[in-house]
Amino acid sequence: MPLYPSGSPASRTRAERFDALVLEALEPIEERWSAELADLDVAVDDVPEVPAGPQGSPVDDDAVLGDGEVPLARLVPAGMDRRGAVTRARIVLYRRPLEARALDGEDLADLLHDVLVEQVAGYLGVEPDTISGDE
Repeated sequence: MPLYPSGSPASRTRAERFDALVLEALEPIEERWSAELADLDVAVDDVPEVPAGPQGSPVDDDAVLGDGEVPLARLVPAGMDRRGAVTRARIVLYRRPLEARALDGEDLADLLHDVLVEQVAGYLGVEPDTISGDE
């Protein structure tokens, strides 16, 4: 028998709680920039793929937002996949590195907002202050 009723916030997994925080952090950005973000997807991966070997740091890529040597998010431009299908641009957030940097749930929500602002700004080619409305 589960400790909490299914459907209650306490019964959600860490990944489900993280996804909910992502949607919450993205909402004000999407409200303000919905037309410009119509062709952008946001995805969550548990951890970044780190290439093996001496290719350099994964955060050397301009599309990667990192904390030191650990990628927190990546902006993947629109293009083609391996099968030749057209892909949409997407921001990929890395759940476990982001969770590891947050002190608590409120800090994680703030961090997610900041990371999304940075990545959306990179996608649109504008300053982060323009996205967050601080301009």
